[in-house]
Amino acid sequence: MVVVVENHTVIGGLGEAVAGVLLRAGVAPKFRHVGLPDAFLAAGALPTLHDRYGISASAIAASIKGWL
Repeated sequence: MVVVVENHTVIGGLGEAVAGVLLRAGVAPKFRHVGLPDAFLAAGALPTLHDRYGISASAIAASIKGWL
């Protein structure tokens, strides 16, 4: 499984670049992409925002455990 996590919108970011490289190389692993939604987001302290949008370390770990 390949998991790409970014503190950026999921549209046009690192996850899409990694997915493109894998597919062009003929590799098709399970792929998960974690990032911010393509929307106007609330402002605030980073730890609070990371929890809210599911990109804190604990939220990412829980997501990966669920996928396995």
